[in-house]
Formats: sequence, structure tokens, C-alpha cells
Amino acid sequence: MNDSSWGAPPHAGSQAGYWGPNDQGPVQGAAPAGPGYDAPEAQQTRPMPIVPDVPAPGGHQDDDRGAARPGGPAFRDGTPHRGTPQAFREESSQNESFPHESFRDGNRRGGPYRDDTPSVQPPAAAPQNPEPMPDAPQPAPAPQKKSAGRDLGAAIGVGVGLGAVIVASLFVVKAVFVGVIAIAVVVGLWELTSRLQERKGIKAPLVPLALGGAAMVVSGYVRGAEGAWVAMALTALAVLVWRMTEPPEGYLKDVTAGLFAAFYVPFLATFVSLMLTAEDGAQRVLMFLMLTVVSDTGAYAVGWRFGKHKLAPRISPGKTREGLLGAVTFAMVAGALCMQFMIDGGTWWQGLLLGLAVAVSATLGDLGESMIKRDLGIKDMGTLLPGHGGIMDRLDSLLPTAPVVWLLLVIFVGAT
Repeated sequence: MNDSSWGAPPHAGSQAGYWGPNDQGPVQGAAPAGPGYDAPEAQQTRPMPIVPDVPAPGGHQDDDRGAARPGGPAFRDGTPHRGTPQAFREESSQNESFPHESFRDGNRRGGPYRDDTPSVQPPAAAPQNPEPMPDAPQPAPAPQKKSAGRDLGAAIGVGVGLGAVIVASLFVVKAVFVGVIAIAVVVGLWELTSRLQERKGIKAPLVPLALGGAAMVVSGYVRGAEGAWVAMALTALAVLVWRMTEPPEGYLKDVTAGLFAAFYVPFLATFVSLMLTAEDGAQRVLMFLMLTVVSDTGAYAVGWRFGKHKLAPRISPGKTREGLLGAVTFAMVAGALCMQFMIDGGTWWQGLLLGLAVAVSATLGDLGESMIKRDLGIKDMGTLLPGHGGIMDRLDSLLPTAPVVWLLLVIFVGAT
């Protein structure tokens, strides 16, 4: 801009310029030199040129002259700001081959960059799966449908098949049914001794147990209770002798497990043979089987639908008090009907007591085998029966119930 206070207008032949005085020295009366002059006084003045914010690329201005660019601070944190003359002079001196280089690594000098790094970073990409806020309400989990815990189709099919075999052998020829009991006992002993050896390293002798167990069942049907006790004693002796043929290490635990197996499986099953010796033995055995199955079914149905309070969580977490109540109710009703219409001389109130006793003994037998399986660390004793497990998984309720039913029937209606 032109300002008259800076001095008279220039005349022809004047050599003084904006950047310095002429060769003749200062002119009398001229205005004092400003910050853009190299001499204290200037002879002539010219319009002040506008200094650009960023020097044009490839320009040849002498940056050692001229005032600092106005419009902002020249320093920040002790470092000359890019775009100021001082910063431009320092960077130009470092690039001797091209002192006025305007670009480095694709970034324009004098712009909003420092150390060749953009001062404003682009926004980070949003995470693919952002985590919900801690205080944000979480969606409620979908309710899960209750599961029965086993294949009901296979369980029902196998149960019907076994029932048909039992009924057919029971009412056609009693001796055939005795043979069915003996086979079940032998298979049960094989499952029990196999699991003991696999999980605990206990070698209970299977051969004397299987022979002695079958002998107990047959002796109970042929010779009654006395024959069963004799067979039990001989079986125990055979176990002790048979184990002597092997090294003595582990002898005590092996024979103890053998005696336990002889009592738990074949001896308790012998009471079914004892029931069969009566005139109405087939009806008694059928009632015993029916009450046990009804008790298990009532416990399962009621416990699955209404069970909330655990009965014995440390032994069998699936059993509930509501299930036990269902077992008692179903068994008592079934017992009253069976004693009234199936057993000669029986009454309904006897059936109520019998049903109550069956529900309790069947539940205790189930818990007893659950304790054994939990100690062994297994779920089922075998896989022979689809939907049920092994033979021992079906005998667990029947075995302890057999002596209870036999004894109560003897008390109520006699042994014959």
C-alpha cells in the first residue's frame, strides 16, 4: 500500500529500492527506516510488498531480509513454526541441493504438519465387534427347554421288550424265568467287576462269582432260603480260594470286593426266586416288578416336571424331593390296586404300606448305585441296553426291593 508518511514519491533515476538505500546516502527529510530496511534512513519509499504465508515453490526471494510474517506466533515449544521465514530459512539451509524444496515425503512444507507427520490423525476404524457398555442392559437369555437326559424312545422300546420277555417266561414256565434271572445276575456281575478293575484296579474274581451267583438263584427256587444261604457261603469260599492263585498284592481288597459283589447282585436277586416258589408266585413277582417300575416312573415324571429341591445333591444331583413324593404317591396307589385285585387274601391298605416301602427301598437302591458310580467316576455301569445303560443300571432299584417285598408278602399273606 502507498502511504505518504513514508516519504516523497520516487523520481526518475533514483537507485534506492525497498530493500536498501542508494549509493548517495540518506535524503534530508526522508522518513526513518522501518524494520524492512537495512539502513537507518531511506532516501525513497516504495509500496510495501505483501509477503505470502508460504513461499512459492522455486522462488528466489532473499529471506534474510524482510520482516517476520504476521498472523501468528513464530515459535511453538521453542521450535520455529513451519511456515515462518525463520523456519523456512533453517530448512532451506539443510537442503543445499534444492534449498527451496517445498515437498518432502509427499507432505507440503509450511502446512499443518510437524516432523513430516500430520498433526491431525485420521479417525481410527471402528472395531468389528464392539463390546457392550458395562451399564447397558443385556438381553435376557432364551429359556431352555427341559431335557429328559436320555433317549426316551430307545428307553421305552427296550423296556417294552424286556417286559414282554419277562411276562412270557413268567407265566409260561417258571423255570425259564429263573434262567432269565440267572442270566441277568451273571451279566450284572460282569459289568460290576469290569468297572471295578478299570477304574480302581480291583480284580474281583469273576468266574467263582458268576458260577456261585447262578447257583444261588437256582438254589433259592429249588431249596428255598436254606439253599440260597448255603450257595452264598460256598460262593464266598470259592472267591477266597480262587484269588490265591495270583500274587498276594491286593489280595484283601480283591476278595472284599468279590464278597460285596456276591451279596449285592446274586444274593439279593435270590429273593425273586423265593417269591416265585409260592402258588401265586407269578403274580407276586409281577406285582414286585410293576411297583418298582411305577415308583421309578413316578419319581422321574414328577421330578422332571416339578422338581426344584435336591434330595441328595452330593450323591445324585438329578433326584429331587418332589420326585420322591411322586414315587411314593404312584407306588402307594399301584400297591393298593395290586394287593386288592392280584394277590389272594390281600387288602388295599396292605398295598398302601407295600407301595410306601417299595418307593423308599427303590430310591435307596438307586442312590446306593449312584454312590458306587460316583466313586468310580462313571455315569453308567454299561451300554448293553440303549436308553438305560447297563443291566446293573436297571437292577439298582430291583435288587434291594426284592427282599422288602418278599418279607412284607410273607407277613401279610404268608409264604405259600
